[in-house]
Amino acid sequence: MVFVALRSSLFAGSPHRLVRPAMSTSQQLRQQTQSRQISFSSYLVTPKELSDALKRNPPTKISTSPRVVPVCAAWFMPNDPEGRKGIDVFRKHHIPQARFFDIDVIKDNDSPYPHMLPTCETFAEAMSELGIRRDDEIVVYDTEELGIFSAPRLGWTLRVFGHPNVHILNNYRLWVRGGFPTESGDSAPVERSKYPVPTYDSKLVVPFSEMKEIAKDYGKEGAEPIEILDARSYGRWAGTEPEPRPGLSSGHIPGSKSLPFQELLDPETKTFLPGVELRKVFEKRAIDPSQTIISSCGTGVTATIIETALGEAELGDPNLRRVYDGSWTEWAQRVKESDGLIKKLKEQ
Repeated sequence: MVFVALRSSLFAGSPHRLVRPAMSTSQQLRQQTQSRQISFSSYLVTPKELSDALKRNPPTKISTSPRVVPVCAAWFMPNDPEGRKGIDVFRKHHIPQARFFDIDVIKDNDSPYPHMLPTCETFAEAMSELGIRRDDEIVVYDTEELGIFSAPRLGWTLRVFGHPNVHILNNYRLWVRGGFPTESGDSAPVERSKYPVPTYDSKLVVPFSEMKEIAKDYGKEGAEPIEILDARSYGRWAGTEPEPRPGLSSGHIPGSKSLPFQELLDPETKTFLPGVELRKVFEKRAIDPSQTIISSCGTGVTATIIETALGEAELGDPNLRRVYDGSWTEWAQRVKESDGLIKKLKEQ
């Protein structure tokens, strides 16, 4: 690493000019570290908060102190009517110096289900390739087109693997509308980092085997009371609308409640509603915050919108807010309707 010495500052106005001693390299780095420490006040950050943080932390090859790194997690449903792909809209325009995290690529490649959580080793390799360090403060965002949609999935993933400082931009649509800077093309070249292989916080994740036992016990005497919230559309939950993936039955997990994720977002800006309003949405569903709350959806993406909204509404113990990673795509392929594990509204 090449270090650039700072020039001495001169004080005029005296017959004897006083020369301020040049700072040593260690002093320079210590001063930069102190000035570059950024800590956002909440999990969700506004475009202005992110812009201000990036201005205070411009990219530099000198400092090894924590950085604020915007990471794009743009993703579209496989049946997107316009055939859009996350990487395409990223190349169209993105926050300067942002990196692109492809949830369709950085996943468990041995699983038949889409974008399941990767292994700890796969995650560490991906973060290293993106040049992200363990002490970087990451702000995840998604697309102008959809607003809040896939960023919460990556935010949750980073938390599962224990990244210390994670935030979500609320949101990129407002970033663009606010006239904050963007650039086009691929990500700027980054120096590979050495991201350590993390541990996996299993208490935040519900695997299929556990979800099946919960569903089988639903309604039985002595069964642990658990809230299950489904972020898909009401029709898909009810079994009256088809799933976007051909051949997949619609319906819902026994005991689950329908909570389409759109109800948690502002209808025009697609930002998260304020915490007070989010709390009202959950109260309308009679959610008991003292219970374990499991969020589910089609493939584990929009379930994390519910999980994030619960945090913003300050409902439930964070250690009891969990996500069923495989969600409906896994569920409907691994259980049988004849066993009573796929419910439809007509059966209620």
